[in-house]
Amino acid sequence: MKQSFDIAVIGSGFGGISTALSLAENGLSVALFETLNYPGGCASTFTKSGFSFDAGATLSSGFAKNQLFARWISKYQLPVQLEWIDPVVHFRAPHLAINISSRPESLLDALCSLEGAPKTDLLRFFAHQARVAQTLWALIDEETLLPPINWNSLLKHIRRLPSYIPLFQDLGRSLHSVLERFQLGQFSPLTTYLDALCQITVQCNIAEAEALFALATMDYYSRGTAHIQGGMGVLARGLCHAFSSGGGNLHFSTRVKKLEPNPNHGWSLKTSRGTFSAQVVVANLLPGALRSLLPQEYSIPRSFEALQSQVQSGWGAAMLYMVAKTSKTSMAEHWQLVANRDQPFHSGNHVFSSISGSSESAQRGAEGFRTLTLSTHVPMKELFSYSPNQRSEFISQIQTTMRHTFNNHCPNWAAIIQKEFPASPRTFQRFTGRPEGFVGGIPKRVGLGQYLHLGPRKVGSNLFMVGDSTFPGQSALATAVGGTRVAKSVIDSWG
Repeated sequence: MKQSFDIAVIGSGFGGISTALSLAENGLSVALFETLNYPGGCASTFTKSGFSFDAGATLSSGFAKNQLFARWISKYQLPVQLEWIDPVVHFRAPHLAINISSRPESLLDALCSLEGAPKTDLLRFFAHQARVAQTLWALIDEETLLPPINWNSLLKHIRRLPSYIPLFQDLGRSLHSVLERFQLGQFSPLTTYLDALCQITVQCNIAEAEALFALATMDYYSRGTAHIQGGMGVLARGLCHAFSSGGGNLHFSTRVKKLEPNPNHGWSLKTSRGTFSAQVVVANLLPGALRSLLPQEYSIPRSFEALQSQVQSGWGAAMLYMVAKTSKTSMAEHWQLVANRDQPFHSGNHVFSSISGSSESAQRGAEGFRTLTLSTHVPMKELFSYSPNQRSEFISQIQTTMRHTFNNHCPNWAAIIQKEFPASPRTFQRFTGRPEGFVGGIPKRVGLGQYLHLGPRKVGSNLFMVGDSTFPGQSALATAVGGTRVAKSVIDSWG
């Protein structure tokens, strides 16, 4: 077995896979290490009692023409079958039902159809939102426009300066303050929907969310967003196969236990399957997990310590994995559910439910069955304030609330559930490898500090980070784009 490589990538979430694949495409010797026996991280697909479930993420963008995942699927002829479902999401809250299609204007149309809707204000706000979102999504679609940039990228930015001007008025402002500017801060159908959307995209509510990030994510469902038959893990496995077929070295069930600097400025990796060496290490890990691998005396930037603190201010996940027996023939369904508009949108009061399609029954377990993934955010600071016994009770209460929310909004599905597998943040840690079950990276809370680290994050000499705790973060596509940028930075700085 080969023991020495140019680059070692730790963790096969979509950030790690993207980094490894991009580096291997450039002819470098790359090893990808994964503790679990399957890839995908928070967007993985696992098997329980013979049924296949999405661990967390169930939808992804990036599948439209010329977007990153679409390019890779075409280039490597990956066996990925997409379902372009419509509506993409069924949103339900008390006295509010909105079906969100892939058309950007579907939300505006639904809101304007409500009795007493302030149509003029809505039109003004959504026109502004569209300009902001189009400008920001262009940066994701064309990764060379993000740091690290070259002279060609700089010239492109100069030509686009007029489109950047509308962004400045929203810098350092909350999404709620932008709504107030358009006289929409008290229009509850919109604020309810956006509170729920922001909770799953930027990990906080509209009063806390940095406006630019939140305005961009309002277009998430219309940016090449699709359901993958068999789960997100199908894409992860396909990309890993492309990596290994192209000469990459893939090491599943191999836990990296320690990182030590070598005298030649490279790294030694102590793993559960022996010792490896690499000139450069890229860690698709949370900051705390990476810190635990490094020698105590290893010097790291202060910003790295602050990053871990920001992660710990975020969320875990409570899950309900279910199996429904049905002869109903339909495509996959995704339901975003709110029980009480006046309560915080977490801890079971806000649930995202994904139901597999009938065409993927064989991939999910058995004909005549559909699998469901229900998830809700768990406030980790509150969870860790309890004793171990109290934590179990706290999670159990959250899962009871999740069931009530799901049963009230989706009674037809609730009536045919045959099996249920509840999961806590600790379970989520086991299925995804995320320490303590943290999800979603860093909440994009209001403040100019969100824009201080837009380039790839270098932790030390020949040591980089990638994943949802680094920009752009917080979706399978965003972490994959981050991986291409880290790969470019590695090549530019190391050669």
